[in-house]
Amino acid sequence: MLRSPAKRPMQEVVLVTSGDLRQSANEICWPAQQELETELTNCFQKHGVAVRRAFPVDPRKGHGFISSQRMGMDIFAEIDPDANLVFATAAWQYSHHVLPGMRSHRGPILTVANWSGRWPGLVGLLNLNGSLIKAGVPFSTIWSERFSDEYFLRGLREWIEQGTVTHDLRHVRDLDISLLPETARRTGGELARQLEKHKAILGVFDEGCMGMYNAIIDDELLNPLGIYKERLSQSALVASMRTVSDEDATRVRAWLDNRGVRFITGSDEASELTDAQIHQQCKMYIAAMRMADEFGCDAIGIQYQQGLKDMVPASDLVEGILNNADRPPVYAQNSERELYPGKPLPHFNEVDECAGVDALVTNRCWTALGLDPSTTLHDLRWGEHYGGAVNDFVWVLQISGAAPASHFAGGYRGAISERQPPMYFPLGGGTLKGVGKAGKIVWSRVFVERNTLHADMGLGSVIELPAEETDRRWSETTRQWPLVSAVFDGVSRDALMARHRANHVNIAYAPDSQLAQQALAVKAAMFQALGVQVHLCGTVSFG
Repeated sequence: MLRSPAKRPMQEVVLVTSGDLRQSANEICWPAQQELETELTNCFQKHGVAVRRAFPVDPRKGHGFISSQRMGMDIFAEIDPDANLVFATAAWQYSHHVLPGMRSHRGPILTVANWSGRWPGLVGLLNLNGSLIKAGVPFSTIWSERFSDEYFLRGLREWIEQGTVTHDLRHVRDLDISLLPETARRTGGELARQLEKHKAILGVFDEGCMGMYNAIIDDELLNPLGIYKERLSQSALVASMRTVSDEDATRVRAWLDNRGVRFITGSDEASELTDAQIHQQCKMYIAAMRMADEFGCDAIGIQYQQGLKDMVPASDLVEGILNNADRPPVYAQNSERELYPGKPLPHFNEVDECAGVDALVTNRCWTALGLDPSTTLHDLRWGEHYGGAVNDFVWVLQISGAAPASHFAGGYRGAISERQPPMYFPLGGGTLKGVGKAGKIVWSRVFVERNTLHADMGLGSVIELPAEETDRRWSETTRQWPLVSAVFDGVSRDALMARHRANHVNIAYAPDSQLAQQALAVKAAMFQALGVQVHLCGTVSFG
């Protein structure tokens, strides 16, 4: 997005950064942030521009991140609203720490991140960018691995000289509904009418996870689709877990063991995955299903971070099982009635309501076409070009264990559960980890812009990389989490970064290219019929 031209000549920029609410995460990520700020300062100085930090590093905390909304408001109160503002991050960050100040800032804004898998600045950047887009705040954005490549340097020069950075977005085009096959228009339209008549419920377990303002859809935009929220409390989920019998939880664990899930367990609760943690996760799975059934939910989203992480083990194993059509059976309490038999209960990780709407629509479209409706959202974590058999940019998509086993090579037998990192989850809990199976995918993102719902959609592939390359990529990211090696058809790395309105992307598989095109067409038609503005990205054809 564009801002008014910067004042001439630019002599100084004011730098801000946002971090986590968790002190442990901020401490660990701080060295990477320091390195980023040093590199960025040197780049500006070469153009005769000084970088001034808006606030000092706190020696008592051991970092210089803004770590709360109140802190961010107080810092921005002392920043000239017409200043040249640079937001730089090398870590995951809570966007609501800085969004209030950026909403009222009048000067040009540049958001910057390091290109790294180990340090998730890219994920934090995309979340802030999506939040700014939703808030209607103009800004420019850029990223770099070493801050010496021409793409970054050109963008930096442009922002210093003109207050804007332009990117090539020719890969995006608005949907022309007349180009869709008639059968897709008819099927998508009928599915939309069904949803508008027989309305759906998203079960939202505590809204607003991790400062993701861009992940919240206001009721005024959501309800016209025929989708409503049931606002649930994570404390109620914990309470419901206490009503689940040990026998029922043991049966879920036995089912997973029999299907071949490999649990990497130990005895140290503080650092290892234990059987006791897994037992509690099995109770959470049953409790979540029963609560969803009680309130008539068509999909649910568990916040899983703040609050819940201090009460029970992480929900990631639960989320992955929920998103799979083949999963342990759950019955209503004191009843033989099976809940949601033979199908997934779509779960939108981190209560990303945009992903929840996407998963709900995908579920109905894929089911209508007789395809596996299992879907998940991933972080656009990182990526690199890979030579040899694959001559393209290959993304690393990751999420903390919430992927369904049907998306893994080998299914449940290809799945491993490892303890969540103690930095994030003091009470542990296992993930659902695997390597994404090779195949065709439809990728998408629902987002809010100018108070309107939009959906970007495209085609792509999950590819099989050599084992040593997959292992190297895991070592550069988070080993406990599933890893997907994805190529997005006709969309370059920088084009996707410049356009994407969120840190998350939804994926769903199709058996072949023809069925992937058919599924995308039906989904596009359904979204369009619901009033969502659809944009096709990259190489998409309906021949």
